[in-house]
Amino acid sequence: MSAHTHEAHSHAGHGHGYAHRHAHRHAPRLDLGRAFAVGIALNVTYILAEAIAGFVAGSTALLADATHNLGDVLGLVMAWGATVLARRKRTTRRTYGLKRTTLLAALANAMLVLIAVGGVTWEAIRRLHTPAEIDGGMVAVIAAVGVLVNGGAALLFARGRERDVNLRGAFVHLLADAAVSAGVVVSGVLVLQTGWAWLDPAASLVISGVILVSAIPLLRDALNLLLDAVPEHIDPDAVEAYLASLPNVQSVHDLHIWSMSSTETALTAHVVMPWATCPPRFLRDLEEVIERRFGIAHTTIQIEPIVSDACRQAAGHP
Repeated sequence: MSAHTHEAHSHAGHGHGYAHRHAHRHAPRLDLGRAFAVGIALNVTYILAEAIAGFVAGSTALLADATHNLGDVLGLVMAWGATVLARRKRTTRRTYGLKRTTLLAALANAMLVLIAVGGVTWEAIRRLHTPAEIDGGMVAVIAAVGVLVNGGAALLFARGRERDVNLRGAFVHLLADAAVSAGVVVSGVLVLQTGWAWLDPAASLVISGVILVSAIPLLRDALNLLLDAVPEHIDPDAVEAYLASLPNVQSVHDLHIWSMSSTETALTAHVVMPWATCPPRFLRDLEEVIERRFGIAHTTIQIEPIVSDACRQAAGHP
């Protein structure tokens, strides 16, 4: 991990002290570019095989799933593109760069999953009324390949999904596809043994419900982060309590914690304390502790001396 810190400096005319720190984490992890490339390549190959099998078997289910998987490839491309854009340098206009594209990609992935669920549900309901003849054996075999392809691709993003909503979007998307394929395998085998064509759309409805349960939290998290909510893994009350417990600190106000990207969190706060009691390394040490304890690597702390005219931003932020 590398970090660079701007030393605290005071403005005598204003009586404030400022410190800003941002660190770039380089924890060992899978090469995301390779993971996305492998996931996309596997899905494109499977889509071609599935479409051909659908025409041969006369299965509209396989053809519909091939179309659905094409949308999944689009989702992976968006997620990959967002990780590339997030690494672009900041500009005078975009002072944070394009880091938040990872949040947009996560939201788009969640929306694609919901749209796909809606399409599968609509088709399943239609087929419940007019079950179509299908080659259960071929459908089961092709779907089994889909389980391996999508499940294997999902594993590429499993390790980083807990703290990165963009990777979680790709993971949920691929895992949903694997679940759909698994359900198709089961229904294909049952149709082959019983001849009950209605089992195929019935299984699709059950799977759609399972996918919906996993997609809604992803959509909620992506929306919250885009609206500058505090990330789920950070307790804002604990952060404020820690700042308020520091020696000589009288109060803390105007505390803000938000996501700069799907992996980076920022914090700003005003800390009221006697200027004379602020040690030279207070700000730097404080920011290092905040990063270590709370995982917040982009920190801006403003020290306010105790004066009669309180900071106007303190209003409403006790």
